[in-house]
Amino acid sequence: MWSKVQPHVELIAAVLSGILIIIAYILELQDIALPSVVIYLLAFVIGGYAKAKYGIKKTIEDKELNVEFLMILAAVGASIIGYWTEGAILIFIFALSGALETYTMNKSRKELSALMEMQPDEAWLLKESGETVRVPVGELNTGDLVAVRPGERIPVDGEVHSGQTAVDESAISGEAIPVSKYQHDNLFAGTVNLSGSITMVMTKPSSETMFQKIIELVQSAESEKSPSQQFIERFEGRYVKVVLVVFALMLFLPHFLVGWSWNETFYRAMVLLVVASPCALVASIMPATLAAISNGAKSGVIFKGGAHLENLSVVKAIAFDKTGTLTRGKPEVTDFIIRGDADREQVMALVAGVESQSNHPLAKAITDFVIQQGFDPLRNLQVVDVPGNGLKTHFNGGEILVGKPGFVGEQEAYAFEGGILEHLANQGKTVTFVRDGHGILAAMALKDTVRDITKSTIAELQDRGIYCLMLTGDNRKTAKAIAEETGVDEYIAECLPGDKVQHLKKLLAKYKYVAMTGDGINDAPALATATTGIAMGEGTDIALETADVILMKNDLSRISYSIRLAKKMQRIVKQNIFFSVAVILVLILSNFFQAISLPLGVVGHEGSTILVILNGLRMLNRNV
Repeated sequence: MWSKVQPHVELIAAVLSGILIIIAYILELQDIALPSVVIYLLAFVIGGYAKAKYGIKKTIEDKELNVEFLMILAAVGASIIGYWTEGAILIFIFALSGALETYTMNKSRKELSALMEMQPDEAWLLKESGETVRVPVGELNTGDLVAVRPGERIPVDGEVHSGQTAVDESAISGEAIPVSKYQHDNLFAGTVNLSGSITMVMTKPSSETMFQKIIELVQSAESEKSPSQQFIERFEGRYVKVVLVVFALMLFLPHFLVGWSWNETFYRAMVLLVVASPCALVASIMPATLAAISNGAKSGVIFKGGAHLENLSVVKAIAFDKTGTLTRGKPEVTDFIIRGDADREQVMALVAGVESQSNHPLAKAITDFVIQQGFDPLRNLQVVDVPGNGLKTHFNGGEILVGKPGFVGEQEAYAFEGGILEHLANQGKTVTFVRDGHGILAAMALKDTVRDITKSTIAELQDRGIYCLMLTGDNRKTAKAIAEETGVDEYIAECLPGDKVQHLKKLLAKYKYVAMTGDGINDAPALATATTGIAMGEGTDIALETADVILMKNDLSRISYSIRLAKKMQRIVKQNIFFSVAVILVLILSNFFQAISLPLGVVGHEGSTILVILNGLRMLNRNV
């Protein structure tokens, strides 16, 4: 029961304080003085306890005066001169704005709590005897076999050991379509096994799962303050001191200089204490920042702090790694060309039978392609691996060679199908040939294909005036083909990790605010060098740790979304700061000209605080 009520304690206290103020005010109108004062005091205590406790505690800890301390003084001062209603309303609205700020913070942590609830506490451990026992996830070790039944959440990160199924990975990727999983495919803790019973092997400790990393990143993001927030907090301490000095002077100078009565002088000093407090200014940034981080987490983008949102809002250039970032990072067969006199089904089954006995990524891609075409690989072939060249076997009494042009006969390979090798190579494709006793039998072209969303993302960034550069370790021919396909402004090929850093430094010198997007170990130095490092969610651990922003869905369009989100946050922060400063100035001047009363000062000051917090909450809207 208490766990449900606890997050709303501040709001309940504020509402109860408001009800008591109404009761006390009614009693005051009926000249029932003593009970009215007692109820006002009760409203002060209930509504102001949380803020007063926080303000006094922070003042003692930091040895620095703060806004809460000013509010306590203002409320006490209003009571001393008999303005019980105004003092109580000040406490009520201050408590209400505090409750709103707490609501914002709780809202921003909602996704984090939901993630933590998705982590299973127990798992079915498969023993060597074949028996399954229910054990706490924390007792599992890397290499353990775990049984996962249909409908259960996958308890740890690992890969399929046996069986096949479909898995709902929406909690990690945001993609609603289930993903088919076969032997050796990766599995993530917290995702849901939908259809088949599988046995998985645990590959990472429970403390290092993808879910745990997301939780730690969000927690660290919420505690990290942006430069603007740090400036406001430094400014707050100095400003409060200035207000207290002016307040002290206001207590007697107007009486002697402009002839105000002592009562009017003290009253105006109290009004100054209320209206000059920078509550709205202090609340201008943090609620909006927390809401933006929460928005990003919902949309599959993890920001490691508000500072990175600020930097992203002014980014002028973005450098992209190629493999695994602009492209999928996995080779796929794009062309399968077979000699005219050959039987297509037999050739494809033969090629798959040979390639299925190799662990090379290209071989796996060719095997997968043949199976997807509906052909079964030939079995029981005796395949010999020729290191650095390819594979060979015997079939129907003849030798079969599969590999690079130099291995199967370079001259014949280049002449096959009217010189198609050069045409395919110019498209950035890698070509593998098959040779039988009659010459070149087939050619398979493979390419690390560009992600579906890449071209439109690059175009959108360019429309925003952002310069897009591709940095890759690939050869110039492949780099040129990918650059033309994606539409980047410029590409630089054959880059070592150190070269990427040097090119980033040149961009920084020219554009000042530069982002780097990558996924590999070789990208980590460049990610650290850039103003904002952006890592793909399926990237290496070091890339994820080095980056400032993580795209959990591996969706490049989230970069555009993140920039729009960052720009919107900056607009809202600027609106809040301008509005709060303008309100403070207007209220202070109105007080000096005796054109504002304490009740109006309270409403104007605290009303502006509530408005900037509500404006910050607009960042929770995903339509940016």
